[in-house]
Amino acid sequence: MLPLLYNGQYAIFAIVIFVIIFSLTLHEFGHAYSAKLLGDDTAEKMGRLNLNPMNHIDPMGLLFVVMIGFGYAKPVPVTHRKLKTSWAGAAVAAAGPLMNFLIALVAVNLQAAAYVFDIAALQSNVAQTSLTFLALINILLMLFNLLPIGPLDGHYVMEWLLPKSLKYKYHQWNGKYGTFFFLALVVLSILGVPVFRFLWNAAQTMSGWINFFV
Repeated sequence: MLPLLYNGQYAIFAIVIFVIIFSLTLHEFGHAYSAKLLGDDTAEKMGRLNLNPMNHIDPMGLLFVVMIGFGYAKPVPVTHRKLKTSWAGAAVAAAGPLMNFLIALVAVNLQAAAYVFDIAALQSNVAQTSLTFLALINILLMLFNLLPIGPLDGHYVMEWLLPKSLKYKYHQWNGKYGTFFFLALVVLSILGVPVFRFLWNAAQTMSGWINFFV
């Protein structure tokens, strides 16, 4: 993010910041809304069942995005004992990445539809650049959050997918070492090791898969 400012790419910087705030807000709303549907009203009672970025964006987490290219939003509180089914915890966890996927799906196809249907308003450089970042950043957020380590959404999904014989062992392992591995990835990225380049390349590839106009 900082190189954009150093190179005078202020418009791109503003677009990326807007996309990140928008995407994280809908990601967290996805968690809150799915929890409500599945029986847990904790997030609703705490004012998280809305699309107000002020209720979802963590200022320090956003600052981290600007400074080091990695950040976070305010986690949505979930009371698992209130959930109606055994799979509800995994569904609530998956709802955030699913929201990111849906945003990317819309962005990719709006970008293509602009030329298929000759929609002038979507053919401008600003519109096309915004849609490109909207698609790629949301696919990246989806993939990153589905990593089954530490506090990421993926570890709840993984627990549900594993057979009972492995579920408890994985839960113990992630409780002891998951956050360590998660932080190690972040530190390595800050130090310049391209540990997330694979996810970025995967996001670029996946954006082509979900284009219905190709």
